[in-house]
Amino acid sequence: MSAARTSPLVDTRVIYCGDNIDQLQKLPDGCIDLIYIDPPWNSNRSYEIFWGETQEKRGFEDRHESTQAYIDYMRPRCEQLARVLKPSGSLYYHCDWHASHYVKVMLDQIISEGDFQNEIVWKRTTAHADTHGFGHVHDIIFRYSNGKTPLFNTQLKNYSDDYLEGYFVNEDEYVKTRGKFRVNDITGSGLRNGETGKPWRGVDPAKIGKGRHWMRTPAELEEMAADGRIYFPPKGGTPGWKRYANELKGQPIDSIWDDIPALTSFSKSAKESLGYPTQKPLALLDRIIQASSNENDIVLDAFCGCGTALVSAQNLKRQWIGIDISPTSCRVMAKRLRDVCGMKEDETLWGVGRAFVVRDLPWSEDKLRKIPPFEFENWAVVALGGRANKAKVGDKGIDGRIYPVSAIDKVQGRQDDDLAFMDNWYPVQVKQEDKAGRPEIDQFETAMNRAKRTKGFFVSFGYSSDALHEIDRFFTKEHKVIIPLTVREILDGDIAKKLV
Repeated sequence: MSAARTSPLVDTRVIYCGDNIDQLQKLPDGCIDLIYIDPPWNSNRSYEIFWGETQEKRGFEDRHESTQAYIDYMRPRCEQLARVLKPSGSLYYHCDWHASHYVKVMLDQIISEGDFQNEIVWKRTTAHADTHGFGHVHDIIFRYSNGKTPLFNTQLKNYSDDYLEGYFVNEDEYVKTRGKFRVNDITGSGLRNGETGKPWRGVDPAKIGKGRHWMRTPAELEEMAADGRIYFPPKGGTPGWKRYANELKGQPIDSIWDDIPALTSFSKSAKESLGYPTQKPLALLDRIIQASSNENDIVLDAFCGCGTALVSAQNLKRQWIGIDISPTSCRVMAKRLRDVCGMKEDETLWGVGRAFVVRDLPWSEDKLRKIPPFEFENWAVVALGGRANKAKVGDKGIDGRIYPVSAIDKVQGRQDDDLAFMDNWYPVQVKQEDKAGRPEIDQFETAMNRAKRTKGFFVSFGYSSDALHEIDRFFTKEHKVIIPLTVREILDGDIAKKLV
């Protein structure tokens, strides 16, 4: 991958793990070209995250005690976002019906009513059963500028079949190459004294209605007529302009987006799905980023979840910054950048614009004690170079697997899930406890025997003497090895020899 020009203002191609308000406060004023956020919504419910498999359920709270609590949470963050946005930049705020009206008022107050540009309606599904009323099938995306005319690149989409079939009904000798045509007016309202106001082929535009003019000069009209692009009514009258269906460049995209389906098993983009409940299709972010930024501009997503905005920005040759409070989300999006974009996660290469880095992942024992259990499990397994189980319930005492490098080399190009077919792996069990005891070791021994494994790894903050004695007994009596690892050893990087 060739080196890309880096920003002189801020570090880019960086994922920050932590509360976004802390990181936003470190950014200088007016340094970001485009901001997209899809923050937790005030939906008054808990999502059940199915990360790739329906067996896995993780509580993903986006609940606030009230709409006011949600707005109070978002206001200081939006104030920081407005501060770091360039005057020519754009902010896109993605939300749903639960709090969209309150979000609009908040953004009007923080940025200004005059800088509101669009209320975009994204029709994400075609049907939604609701026995109490009309089904909710759309999201809202508010687009704001920041004080001056924002950068905007017009995009086109294909015309609908209904439009083409309803309006393009005429045929001429060019039908095989140009398609059918419709007739458009070739005059404009108002009188003109120049060439466009003169009669052409016996038709005086000044006498049409209350006075009109030609949209082209008589000389240009002659050229169009010679090319078969002027329609002359058989019974006389004002000529028209033939517009051919095959030559249409496309329809400018408006504020109703009904051509990008959500990620479902039936959509063309289903292969993108990571099982993240609020994951948006890549096409949605591609449209936003192409519309409101140019190559090498800086794109910021301060609630980047599984990283769709970052992948889109990278694919479209933009610089980017991602922030998310979840360590697991940060690792998932890092893996996605590696797998989908072919990027390297490397500090040295990042320094010359050829890679990305992840900053501020939990690194202290104190922080790791406080993160949710499933986050801790994922951190530990990934730190060992393993692959965490997708299923967090019904995992039968195994939280992840470590595949020897020699085994992985044999299946280059396969997805992580495809490694499940291999029988060459070591189980990993993780306990977020100060001292794992003998009962936890006994459970892991049972899991190892069930899986017919002769070696496994156990991670905890520490171990009781009974636990260590049981590990010794397991080796002496059954000739099976459990490697006890502490969080401190992992943080200090003192585990290489134990993993062999």
